[in-house]
Amino acid sequence: MFKHQYRNCLIVLILLIFILSACQFPMGADPEPVDPTEQPPSTQTPTAIPAETRTLTICIGAEPNTLYPPGGPNAAARSVLEAIYDGPIDVLNYKYRPVILENVPIFARGDALIESITIQTGSQIVDADGNLTALETGVRVRPAGCRSDDCAITYDGTSPLEMDQMIVNFSLLEDLVWSDGEPLTSADSIYAYNLAADDDTPGSKYLIDHTLIYEATDETTLQWWGLPGFIDPTYNTNFWAPLPKHAWEEFSAAELPQIDIATRTPIGWGPYVLEEWLTGDKLTLTKNIRYFRADEDLPVFDSLVFRIVPDPNAAISDLIAGTCDVLDSTILLDGQLSLLLQMQTDGQAQLLTSTTNTIEWLGLGITPATYDDGYSSSPPLDRPDYFHDQRTRQAIAMCLDRQKVIDTVLFGLSVVPTTYISPDHPLNNTTVAPFPFDPAQANQILEQVGWKDLDNDPTTPRQAQGVLNVPALTPFVLNYYTSSATQRRQVSEILRQSLSECGIGVNVTYLSYLDLYAEGGANGPLFGRTFDLAEYAMGSNSLAPPCSWYSTAQIPTAANKWVGANITGYQNAEFDAACSWAQEQTPDDDAYREAYQLTQAILSSELPAIPLYLRLKVAAARPDICNFELDLTAHTLWNIESLDYGTSCTP
Repeated sequence: MFKHQYRNCLIVLILLIFILSACQFPMGADPEPVDPTEQPPSTQTPTAIPAETRTLTICIGAEPNTLYPPGGPNAAARSVLEAIYDGPIDVLNYKYRPVILENVPIFARGDALIESITIQTGSQIVDADGNLTALETGVRVRPAGCRSDDCAITYDGTSPLEMDQMIVNFSLLEDLVWSDGEPLTSADSIYAYNLAADDDTPGSKYLIDHTLIYEATDETTLQWWGLPGFIDPTYNTNFWAPLPKHAWEEFSAAELPQIDIATRTPIGWGPYVLEEWLTGDKLTLTKNIRYFRADEDLPVFDSLVFRIVPDPNAAISDLIAGTCDVLDSTILLDGQLSLLLQMQTDGQAQLLTSTTNTIEWLGLGITPATYDDGYSSSPPLDRPDYFHDQRTRQAIAMCLDRQKVIDTVLFGLSVVPTTYISPDHPLNNTTVAPFPFDPAQANQILEQVGWKDLDNDPTTPRQAQGVLNVPALTPFVLNYYTSSATQRRQVSEILRQSLSECGIGVNVTYLSYLDLYAEGGANGPLFGRTFDLAEYAMGSNSLAPPCSWYSTAQIPTAANKWVGANITGYQNAEFDAACSWAQEQTPDDDAYREAYQLTQAILSSELPAIPLYLRLKVAAARPDICNFELDLTAHTLWNIESLDYGTSCTP
C-alpha cells in the first residue's frame, strides 16, 4: 500500500517538473508571444574567434654570415641575435644595465673587490708595463696599492711580495630557461668561457689570458678572478654570455662554427625563436613562450620576419609599400637622409638617427714608415716633414670647414668632437678648446711657421721657406687618401676646397675599402703609413675611452707585422704615461677621470689626427611605430621585444 502511494506521488512529481521546465517565464508574468518563423536557439557552445596573429617585418642590409655568437657575426647577424638573446648586459646612455643578471657589479655594493695577495716566484702575473709574465728576479711589478709607475718596483727574487687582485661576483636571475625549456644556469656561462678559451674558437683571447679563475659557486652565481696585477676598468662586464651546454657540448669548438645547430638554429633565452631561414630571402621567428619577461606581455608580436634587402632604395620602396615595417641600421641609409627627412615631413615614414661612438678622422702622416730608421734630408730624401711643427697641425684644423660637412652632408644631425671621445661621454673634457674654421688666423700661423705665399696668389699652394725638415720652395701639396663611398667623396671635396683657402693643395685619391685598409708595408697606405692625409673611421664598444689608439705601442711597424691603430705614427711619452695611468684605474677612482681628462688635453693640442664628426646611426620605420629608440651606445634593436605599431601605440 505504501509502495503504491509512493509510486503515484512520484509520477505526479515528475509530471510537475516537466510542466514547469517547459514554461520558463517569471512567476506572475505573461509569456512572450512566439514567432512561428523564429529558429530555436542553438544549444551548442559558440566557437572562440582566434586573436589576430601580429607580425613585425624588419628589413636588414645583408645576409647574416652566422648566428653562432663566438663566430664573428656580422652587423646583420647581430641584429637577428638581438631577438634570439637578450643582454646579458645592455649599454644605454653610457651606463650598463643588467638584463639577465640581478645587477651590474660595483665596488660600493660589494659585488667587486680588490684584495692584496701574496705572490710566489713563478706565478703568472701582469707586470708594471701591462705584460703577461711569470714573476721572477728583475721583473718590474706594482705592489699592492700601487697604480702608477712612480711606485713600481723591481722584484729581487727573495723579498715577500703582495699584489692586487680583482674579484667580481655575478648573479643570474632566478628561473631562467632556454627556449627549449631547459634551465639556464651558471654552468652555461662556464661552458661559454671554456669555449671562448679554446684555440679553435675565433676572437680575442685578451680577457681569457688575463683571467685566473672563472667559476660557478652555485646554480646562479659566478665569480671572476683576475691575474695579480691586472686592474680592469671594465671589470663589471667580465661575464661570459651563456651558451646552451646541453645542446652543444657533444660538439667540439672546431665543429660548432660549421654546423647548423649553432650557426643557423641557435637556442636562446630571448623574446623570439628562429623557425626558418631562407637564404638570400628572409628569416622567420616566433614568440618565445618561455621568455623571462612573458608576464609583461612581451614580446609584442607573435612572429618576427627579417627580410634581406641590401639596396637602400629598394628598402625605402618596401617601407612605403608596407613590406618593411622597420629599416635596420645595417641598411646603408646615410645617402638617403634627404629623402627620409622629406618622407618624415610628409608623414610617410619615421626617421631615427643617433650619433655613435665612431669618429670620422682626418689623420696626419706625422711619422711615415720611411722615418722608422731616422729622418733623412739628404738623398735619398724622405718625404718632407710637413707636420713636424704642432702649429702647422693646428692651422690645418682651422682650415677644415667641418661644420659645413655636418650641415650639408649630414643635414645637421651630427657634431664636431673636440677630443677622441663623444661630447656626450661622461668623461669628455669640456675645458678643451676647439679649433673652429678660421682661415684668416690659420694663414697667419702658417706664415709664422714658414709656409709663405711667395707669389702673392692665394689660389696657388704656399711654399716652404725656413720650415724645419722641409726643403726650401717645397709646395704645400698633400696627398689625401680615403674610400670611394659617396659620403666620403662629398666630405673630401668640401675639405679640399676649404684647405685651398689656406694655400694648401690637396690631391685626393679614392680607393676601394679593401685597398684602403689593406695590410701594411708596401700594400696599404693606412697601415703601411705612406699617406699625408687619410680620412678613416675608428670606434669603440667599450665605455672606457680608447686612448691607446694614439699610443706609441699602437704604431703599425714591420716589427709588429703592421698591426696597430696609431697609423699617424704619433709618439708622446707624456700621453703614453697618462693613457697607461688611466687604464690602471677603475671608474670608482678619482684618478680614473683625472687621467682621461689629461689624455684628451694632450691629444687635442698635439692633433696627430683631426676629429671631423661623429658617425651616424640611421634607421627608419613606418610612421606609427612606437618604442623604437636609438641610443648612441646601444644596438639599434636593443629593445626589439617592445617594438609596436598601430592602435596599440595610442597613449
